[in-house]
Amino acid sequence: MEQGKKKQAGRLQKVLREQKARVYIIRRCVVMLLCWND
Repeated sequence: MEQGKKKQAGRLQKVLREQKARVYIIRRCVVMLLCWND
């Protein structure tokens, strides 16, 4: 039971890290677009 929980937590962490990376990239793109429009 304990091992299954650990595996699930690891998967969740991986997903969170991917989401963070995606948000970071999108924010960079938005900032660049705003700067270009200026």
